[in-house]
Amino acid sequence: MSKDEKATRDRIHEIATSEFLDKGFRDASLRNIVKEAGVTTGSFYWYYNSKEELYDALVGDHYNHILQMYDDALESFWKMTKEEQKEHMGDIGGECMVRMTEYMYAHLTAFKLLLTASSGTKYENLLHELTVREIESTRQFEEHMAQIGHPIKQEVEPALSHSIVSGMFSGMFELIIHDVPKEKAVRCVRQLHVFHTAGWLALMGM
Repeated sequence: MSKDEKATRDRIHEIATSEFLDKGFRDASLRNIVKEAGVTTGSFYWYYNSKEELYDALVGDHYNHILQMYDDALESFWKMTKEEQKEHMGDIGGECMVRMTEYMYAHLTAFKLLLTASSGTKYENLLHELTVREIESTRQFEEHMAQIGHPIKQEVEPALSHSIVSGMFSGMFELIIHDVPKEKAVRCVRQLHVFHTAGWLALMGM
């Protein structure tokens, strides 16, 4: 890609970001993006085949990276012995949430798009994807504890489990949505995870 082509692409990205943030993906106008970017429709289609492909270029890598960060942390946890898992329950998850928060702030515009303007795209379910992963990992952790003689003392209803977990991730996302400064957001995420971990320990009788 030549210097001029890159400059044109960057201009399209700049205008598209503003359009998506202002109107959301569904209502964003590709015609308006093309006009404001100062390119012809034909020129735009040299870069992207659709509005969806343009949005993907803005957020796709970051969406995949944040999920991979969670998956990597979970893999590290499962490499521990079951006794180590009991001892460090919450530690890896808490540090993962901090790293995820730091990554989101390092790519703030992309995550503003993901969290506020992704309805109608394949990226609108970030909260759901993280919640499903966390619920499944909690279920596996409960099985592991039972295997080493620490069965969970009270069953948590699936609906409550979903509410708790989605609430935790929603709380993390709200910090970005409401423009909380990064340093304060990181402190809040640490406290948020301590709060949720204490609740889980109480429910599990651990």
